[in-house]
Amino acid sequence: MQVIYEDNHLIVVNKPAGLLVQGDKTEDATLGDWLKKYIKDRYKKPGDVFLGTVHRLDRPVSGAVIFAKTSKALVRMNELFRDNLITKKYWAIVAFKPPSEKGIITHYIAKDEERNISKALSAPSRRNPDAKYAETAYELFGIIDGRFLLEVTPKTGRPHQIRVQLASLNCPIVGDLKYGFPTALQDASIALHCHSLSFIHPVKKTLITIEAETPDKHWWKLMRNLTNN
Repeated sequence: MQVIYEDNHLIVVNKPAGLLVQGDKTEDATLGDWLKKYIKDRYKKPGDVFLGTVHRLDRPVSGAVIFAKTSKALVRMNELFRDNLITKKYWAIVAFKPPSEKGIITHYIAKDEERNISKALSAPSRRNPDAKYAETAYELFGIIDGRFLLEVTPKTGRPHQIRVQLASLNCPIVGDLKYGFPTALQDASIALHCHSLSFIHPVKKTLITIEAETPDKHWWKLMRNLTNN
């Protein structure tokens, strides 16, 4: 676990793939559990530790996750996310080359909670009246060992948005069985990483840009060589 930014109001962690951000029916340990213990031990805090979840990453996804250390910061960060005032950039390694080198993907996304899977629709329908608008920009960076590296910037924050929208282009993310990649990665991760977050600090009112290193795994090692050239 790696804390990549911390002040009196916020703490940002580079989440490894496979770890839950918040608890679910599995009752597995979570990133929130680890951070509360970290804060309690580091600052020798008595009693309960306040920690507010600002946003989430899917379990098989790695990268930067923000938590709030105060209720004021939590309220203000939630407002920034609600108003799409946080720029999130992801790296995705996908199976096939997208139809153009850069583009914007738009859909209406409906989540099937029972199956924990999302559908990308052209418009809401009678069967999915609550489908919400989703928009994602992407740009092709290069080819990695026969796969394709994309930088992806979601403009909205819908469930599984990047995963289902890239799959709609016939570009499933490497390892993502749920959205069409044929084989799993050995550790059950997928090749999707939140590598940067930019926003105006909710209390200090200064621009903050936070970057999270990619995991030390085969695909990401190849990607580092590509992006460093």
